[in-house]
Amino acid sequence: MTTVVVTGLGTTNPLGGDVDSTWEAALAGRSGVRTLDNDWAETYGMAVNFAGQLVVPTSEVLSRPETKRMDPSAQMAIVATREAWADAGSPEVDPERLGAVVSSGIGGVWTLLSAWDTMKEKGAGRVLPMTVPMLMPNSPAAYVSLELTARAGAHAPVSACASGAEAIAMGYEMIQQGRADVVVCGGTEAAIHPLPISSFAAMAALSKRNDDPAGASRPYDTERDGFVLGEGAGIVVLESAEHAAARGARVYAHLVGLGRTADGHHIAAPEPEGKGQTRAMAQALEMAGLTVTDVSHVNAHATSTPVGDMIEARAIRGLLGAHAENVLLSATKSMTGHLLGGAGALESVFTIKALETRTAPPTINVTSPDPELEVDLVRDSPRALPSDGDVAAINNSFGFGGHNVALVFTNA
Repeated sequence: MTTVVVTGLGTTNPLGGDVDSTWEAALAGRSGVRTLDNDWAETYGMAVNFAGQLVVPTSEVLSRPETKRMDPSAQMAIVATREAWADAGSPEVDPERLGAVVSSGIGGVWTLLSAWDTMKEKGAGRVLPMTVPMLMPNSPAAYVSLELTARAGAHAPVSACASGAEAIAMGYEMIQQGRADVVVCGGTEAAIHPLPISSFAAMAALSKRNDDPAGASRPYDTERDGFVLGEGAGIVVLESAEHAAARGARVYAHLVGLGRTADGHHIAAPEPEGKGQTRAMAQALEMAGLTVTDVSHVNAHATSTPVGDMIEARAIRGLLGAHAENVLLSATKSMTGHLLGGAGALESVFTIKALETRTAPPTINVTSPDPELEVDLVRDSPRALPSDGDVAAINNSFGFGGHNVALVFTNA
């Protein structure tokens, strides 16, 4: 099999407008969640008035013509892509050997709903001609492909909150199949809008800690009451090791295994025993040729829901067995909120940085750990991963509909 390496990273999210500021904020245990600066709660009677918004608006990075022709989800993907591509050294690659795989769980919800408002208020003649290209879920992937002239393929797998991780898995497969030498892949989401917020709240999925936004996302805490919506994008540049070596590229990590399963259980609730989650992690390790004793770190999906967190925790413990005592568990959504289709990609960036720096980022807001948690949770402050030898880490992403994706990375 072809060795697949990570040569570039990019992001914009509630903690930072780039990778360095994001990683610094994560290690400091800062929260990117705050009260929304608008009148939505009063106007619509919304039960939740906070979220994890971008710390650097795309309007401060992109030109006005770019922001006018792209939905916010595509804007965020382009910001992260430009950073990742530059970070990779802007590699010279045949366009027909360059791919793009960028996912969104929901797509251009802002564009769709704004266009509907325009039509109702001003008539059909005022609907923008670019509405469909802006709202379609593959729009971020298409714009990334256009940005880089990527012609090996432009794909947008949609699997709810597992979408960003699945995009990275597909990028890996494009290289393994010989379709591409370099693939720019990841996920993006821009769904902080009254309708998605109200819909998630109606499902009793969101935290309602309006009086404490920064403390609302609390994975594995006994007082957790739901997830916090976030926005942003994470992009990684994957490359065949041969191609990377030929151009003298710096390598952050290796992507060595992936697992994808389905629960076949419920449209929103995870299968109670986490069997599909366990199988996804086991598949990823088997593909990597690793055993559980090789794993030192897990970046958990851990959204801060009362039921979902412990299903995953039991799945991880069931996979790792007694070795769980030697594995450091991080739940970074405690700081960023849940980026939905962008979550697995941003958390892959965190996982890769953890391997590069040999440091597991903290989980914040856990003042009373769930007594059922039987994995070593990194709380409040970062902790060191093994300083010598090879280190492997798992990034978990699970989505509505029973989608389970696990990625295994190893140090460079």
